[in-house]
Amino acid sequence: MIDMELPWRAPVNVRLQCGLERTFLSVHDALDFLENEWPLRRGERYQRAVRKCRAALRRLVPDEVAREAFIAACFEAGMPMVAAGPLRYDSTSAALADLAIA
Repeated sequence: MIDMELPWRAPVNVRLQCGLERTFLSVHDALDFLENEWPLRRGERYQRAVRKCRAALRRLVPDEVAREAFIAACFEAGMPMVAAGPLRYDSTSAALADLAIA
């Protein structure tokens, strides 16, 4: 079974070779970019990223494995990450923030 909605715990923000920044939110976003817009379709990390993204969509590997493979492929192609961090809502942190505001 292929699952097209596998959002990552944190987006991957990449600076493309043209200088623009692009955000990838899921395995599907990454695989679509790898297969349709990738600047050079060669390289060990590129091939691994394609394999891991396909496997993640089939639930054969964790989506975070695909995410890390995609990040490595981006570095290999000269497209560094701009920023990436967890986007988790933590009720404890939110409560502490509310206290700080009050």
